[in-house]
Amino acid sequence: MSDSGNSPVIPGSQARHSRPVLWLISLVAVVLSLFQLYSAGIEPLGLFYQRSIHLALIMMLAFLMFPVFGSKRPRGVVGGLVDLVFFAGAVITGGYLVLYLDEIINRAGFWTQTDIVIGCIATITVLEASRRAVGAGMTVIGMIAILYAFAGSRGELPWLGEWLPGILEHRGYSLDRLVGQLYLGQEGIFGLPMGVAATYIFIFVLFGAFLEITGAGKFFIDLAYAATGRQRGGPAKAAVIASAGMGSISGSAIANVVTTGAFTIPLMKRLGYRPHQAGGIEAAASTGGQIMPPLMGAGAFLIAEYTRMPYLDVVKVSILPAVMYFATVYLFVHIIALKQGMQGMSKDELPQMRDVMGAGWHFLLPLAVLVWLLVMNLSPMRVGYYAILTMLTVAALRFFIWMVFVAPKQGQPVTASALKLAVRNGALKVLEGLELGARNAVAVSMACAVAGIIVGVVGLTGLGLKFSAMMMAFSNGHLLLALVMVLLASLVLGMGLPVTASYIVLIVLVGPALTAEFGVPLLIAHLVVFWYSQDSNVTPPIALAGFAGAAIAGSKPMDTGFQAWKFAKGLYLIPLFMVYNPEIIMGGPLPLLIWTALTGFLALGAFAAALEGFLFTRMSMPVRLVLVPAMIAVFYPNLMAEVIGAVVMVVAITGNWLASRRQAAVTG
Repeated sequence: MSDSGNSPVIPGSQARHSRPVLWLISLVAVVLSLFQLYSAGIEPLGLFYQRSIHLALIMMLAFLMFPVFGSKRPRGVVGGLVDLVFFAGAVITGGYLVLYLDEIINRAGFWTQTDIVIGCIATITVLEASRRAVGAGMTVIGMIAILYAFAGSRGELPWLGEWLPGILEHRGYSLDRLVGQLYLGQEGIFGLPMGVAATYIFIFVLFGAFLEITGAGKFFIDLAYAATGRQRGGPAKAAVIASAGMGSISGSAIANVVTTGAFTIPLMKRLGYRPHQAGGIEAAASTGGQIMPPLMGAGAFLIAEYTRMPYLDVVKVSILPAVMYFATVYLFVHIIALKQGMQGMSKDELPQMRDVMGAGWHFLLPLAVLVWLLVMNLSPMRVGYYAILTMLTVAALRFFIWMVFVAPKQGQPVTASALKLAVRNGALKVLEGLELGARNAVAVSMACAVAGIIVGVVGLTGLGLKFSAMMMAFSNGHLLLALVMVLLASLVLGMGLPVTASYIVLIVLVGPALTAEFGVPLLIAHLVVFWYSQDSNVTPPIALAGFAGAAIAGSKPMDTGFQAWKFAKGLYLIPLFMVYNPEIIMGGPLPLLIWTALTGFLALGAFAAALEGFLFTRMSMPVRLVLVPAMIAVFYPNLMAEVIGAVVMVVAITGNWLASRRQAAVTG
């Protein structure tokens, strides 16, 4: 990505494309971004028009970017023909709905043979585009969902139903019924996940792309270094802060790792962090970016749609849990720096805050406009549109000020040819941002399309209620066991699905059980599932963000993955804290909120100290063991237990501080 003058990391750019294909990719990508800007800020379109055109262009882009035989082989004649067939399928998928939407609506439920054939083409095309853009895991789960819908006495595959356990049995559905659900209704491919991807998510992915190509990444990293670089373990603390800022915008933990990690990991290693520690810290911090307001990757938009809550409310209640997570990672970093006797960087090695703000203050204006418009209750899609316009306007004004006032003082007269070149470069930058935004949106949009297939099958077969019954049976009515099941399910799903898809699938399956059977408030249930959906990024054996950090750090992937897993423990503990202390999210008396927040921070700090065996000085094993029940007591929703737990932790931490003072007096 475009830090320090480097070109952005463009999805699909590693494939061996011919020049005409590259031009076609750029054309489709720019057209897609312009269409999204038009529908976001100028002329909103109807539900099916917006979603079908978006999906068609996304799939066209996917088949151009990702050849059928993989990125390492030339496309060839056979590959070109296969890609051309699927490209035509993408055009048909969206074009048929756009051209015949009124007729399709008028005959709702009485589908023609053409409707069914086009629906089959659309489903196959979506699954293949997902295989290329997202990976085989998502496609396999989508295919299993379709086979499950066919299983049953009245389905296309009645013999398959005989193999299903009793609780999973259902009547089975015909091809016509399933295709009508998946392609021609509002609960399948063009359901809520695709609706969110085609509106809110895309416009903010595009906003993030413009931030990337204008150098916002370097600004946020330099800002973090200027603020924390001189402290013990400064580069690691800068990684935490920079990842919090960039992660919310980038929408991808892995993209966040390669963006900020390219700067922070080498500096952490130079300061004294071991390679696997440096990679793990960056992975844990980058994963936290997905839960950090205001954007939270794509999560806040989906949660707002599913819970029917205003987007701003979702953002507001997510601030404190996100701060708790990053505070935990930050404390881990600080403790390791103390244990290993690290110092900060020298003043000469660090950027100065004044210089950083002078060079990049304009990056804060679009973010300020974004937050202000959200507070004004504008639609998130319209907010993203105005944020992009603000960014382009600020960039143009900055260039104008430099040309009129700064350049003449520096003895650089602005000639007509120089002005023409600057305008040309600016236009190319805008086109680059439009293309990068569309490319970055391919994976998440295709994940949402296949998630729509899964959601459609779940709704058709009643699988969500069956899954809820299974959860009740396995957990025996114990909420903690049910949450552990959700955690394990998210880990397994996360091995093959991106975070957004994992969240959608899980909330459809376990959401009814958490809310109806266990009494978890709706918003907290969604936040818990969304947080747990992040854990596959940092949990071995498939810790993708950890592996990305290992590649930059030059460390062993599994060692780095385990370090990331340790630093990201807030992903496991904070959702439990939200469930057992719902007032932290749902609100309550101010004294109770303050008490809950303070005890939460205290428990997370004690957890980090107990795990590392160090806080102000080394912590003995008996003290570490005493802290464990104290932390559990703070999480338990009983005031007396919380008070006792808090007192024990305060005593233990105070004793550790006094011990460090005594050691300092002896050595001093």
